[in-house]
Amino acid sequence: MAAHYTDNLLHGQDHPDTHASPNRWRHQESSSFHRHAGAAPREPDARADSKDLANFLNKDRVEPPPSAGSGSGSHKPLMVAGNIYNGASGSQPLGTAQEDGVNRVPAPGSNNALEVKCGPLLNYRRMENETWVGSVLVVTKGGGSGKSPFLPVLTIKVVGTRAPSGNSSPNATPLENGAQNGVHGTVNSVDYGNGESSGPVQPHTNGELIDRGRVLWENRVEGTKLYSDPGNTFWRFDLQVPMHPSELQCEYTLSGFEFSTKKGDKQTFFIPAISESMRIMFHSCNGFSVGTDEEAWSGAALWNDVNRVHQKTPFHVMLGGGDQIYNDGIRVNGPLRKWTDIGNPKKRREFPFPESLRKECDDYYVNNYIRWYGTEPFSTANGQIAQLNLWDDHDIIDGFGSYVDEFMRCPVFRGIGGVANKYYLLFQHHLAPPVSTFTTDAPQTTSDAGAGVDPRQLENTFVLEEKTIDSSYIIGSKPGPYVAEHSRSIYARLGARIAFFGIDARTERTRHQVNYPETYDIIVKRLRDEFSKAKASSSPISHLIVLLGIPIAYPRLTWLENIFSSPLIAPIKFLNKRFGLGGSFFNHFDGSVDLLDDLDDHYTARTHKKERLMLVHKLQELASEFSVRVSILGGDVHLAAVGRFYSNPKLNIPIGNDYRYMVNIISSAIVNKPPPQAVANLLARRNKIHHLDHDTDETLMKFFDKDPGNSNKTSNSNDVTMPSRNWAMITENSGTHAQPSSSPTTVGSDENGTRADDPLPKPKDGHSWLHRGEVDAGTKHKAAKVETHGGDADGSLDICIRVEKDQHDKEGKTEQYGMTIPTLAYDAASDATLRKRDAIPGAVNETV
Repeated sequence: MAAHYTDNLLHGQDHPDTHASPNRWRHQESSSFHRHAGAAPREPDARADSKDLANFLNKDRVEPPPSAGSGSGSHKPLMVAGNIYNGASGSQPLGTAQEDGVNRVPAPGSNNALEVKCGPLLNYRRMENETWVGSVLVVTKGGGSGKSPFLPVLTIKVVGTRAPSGNSSPNATPLENGAQNGVHGTVNSVDYGNGESSGPVQPHTNGELIDRGRVLWENRVEGTKLYSDPGNTFWRFDLQVPMHPSELQCEYTLSGFEFSTKKGDKQTFFIPAISESMRIMFHSCNGFSVGTDEEAWSGAALWNDVNRVHQKTPFHVMLGGGDQIYNDGIRVNGPLRKWTDIGNPKKRREFPFPESLRKECDDYYVNNYIRWYGTEPFSTANGQIAQLNLWDDHDIIDGFGSYVDEFMRCPVFRGIGGVANKYYLLFQHHLAPPVSTFTTDAPQTTSDAGAGVDPRQLENTFVLEEKTIDSSYIIGSKPGPYVAEHSRSIYARLGARIAFFGIDARTERTRHQVNYPETYDIIVKRLRDEFSKAKASSSPISHLIVLLGIPIAYPRLTWLENIFSSPLIAPIKFLNKRFGLGGSFFNHFDGSVDLLDDLDDHYTARTHKKERLMLVHKLQELASEFSVRVSILGGDVHLAAVGRFYSNPKLNIPIGNDYRYMVNIISSAIVNKPPPQAVANLLARRNKIHHLDHDTDETLMKFFDKDPGNSNKTSNSNDVTMPSRNWAMITENSGTHAQPSSSPTTVGSDENGTRADDPLPKPKDGHSWLHRGEVDAGTKHKAAKVETHGGDADGSLDICIRVEKDQHDKEGKTEQYGMTIPTLAYDAASDATLRKRDAIPGAVNETV
């Protein structure tokens, strides 16, 4: 194959084929086999039956004499079926027993097949040496400490290349309808073939034609058992796929499992071309709070919208910004109900967390994960779009980490923190958990440095010892205060020019800190090292996407914090404890106002003010040092908004040169219900221009030019916050993802006639458009339109927030709102000149 590719490069695509046989019958089967097999063609779905071919080959087989010394003692040919789930019911197992007696794959439908309870779940880890690295997780019924009777197998194939629209490769083979066969040959030490197809080219659902007539690359991966107890076994399949000059469509098939759901054993996903950045989907708050009428909100309807978009233009990665699951029900209809009902705060703090309660909580968490991750239409997405997740409080329990320290250190909170972390690692990161977690009746598990081994928790239980830590993780220097494990932040490349950093903002969180100072030092060192390596390479980083979970450029609610924590509220709290006055206005944990833990979670809370300032300054330093545009993702607040930091307009720094310009894309929630309209309008009225420091301002930008559909979700004066379920998509304008704007001389809406070369009026303040990518932000912006989203070629990022029109629509139809984030071209010398010319006398204190 490599020889064909070399000749194509040397002599062109139409050179004479010197490798083909001159015999015009070279593709016909031998007459001997034709007589043996009969004239009737084989049925197309009988691929699993290779009996005819085997019988023909065995007919004249010469067996070696016994003296030949063959080690196996058996000379039966190895029978390899096709797709065993599409084959006949009597198909034989793939492979044979190993020396240890472990059979690799059982026959389908047999008693040996593993019954799937959850999965497959697809994860992305990193890109390294032009190789895509990820994993697939499957949870099966039953297990324990004994050896498995066999190891399941995942077969991954590259089944096609998806040529970007409007981007013709010089080595591509033209096909019908203008599609391409992709670039073939040897890439990254992998021979993808020479472009010859043994079958017809079939259309993909996104309209692109893909060469599906042959397998371009294939690999078989045996399952790794991460964890197994009598109820469940977790299998991980580690994937490494060599990347290609064209976008790849991959297909993975799982053998040895019995699927009872429609999700099935075969899934597909996409990997970007070597020279392209990933198409990104972002979501948060993926579940319902306790007491929500889920049917009234049409369940997880917006995942239908995600799946529709993915079918047309596939996403490469799905970023989970926290609360991927809601485990709050553990205190309402779960094992913590008895503890929650204790009225005396002192008795609640001293309530023990023995092994028996740990087992009950363990069962609750695993069953809730299995239920939610198997719920459609979310289940369809999590097997086809690679996930990259960070947790937040609801992944544990509402408000975890933000209650008063004395209460957070109680046995029950420490106990459920350990159990929640166990299943967070398994389901969301495909990692083996700690061997034991906190219980009050095993002293060795109660250390602040981490739980020691409790033999009771290992009864009939297997836990894999992970030999190495994946390089995508940035591990904290010491365990968290309430979850006795080290934090796991994440760094990964999202394609050619986008880097991703997600901070674990829950493991180390207290009411007065989000992360330890040492953790920030470790993170900044890692980012600086990665940026330095990328700068010296042929593919430097243009954009850094930072996932914080909680918004950081957001209206202040300090006045509300002051009211809720003031002595004025004390009499009402007393009446609530004695007589229940105020009901759900107070939480069931520490007796504080229920909203106070949410307010304390925010970076804009007064307790996190200094830490927030330090984090923004560190990001500004990285942006200026490496000329990388920093953009921030945030969720948690159950509404959509766009905040941004920027240089004080008096400095006259163009946004293209402004390293302080950082957009905070706030997208929440994809499933949970939004806050009342009055709350969104209140936040909009609090949208003042704040002065972060001497040179940096911040505010929410005007983004919602209309309410979604025909709804009336906000007041006429509110164009900055949207209380409706939503999710976001991010695409680099590389000139290859979509058709460019039909009129390249216009920006925003066609009817306004704004020309790209027209000067933009100098912004008065942060309530104005700051650069051309913000002009006409909203439904009229080119980033909001499917046909032009990501279609330019200037390296900027198109942002689109898709907002639900009607909560009663089970299809989850959305209105799209867009804007564009430019690249950064920072010159320290020119910035110093501007500062000297437009120096601002005096310091501006941050407004609260």
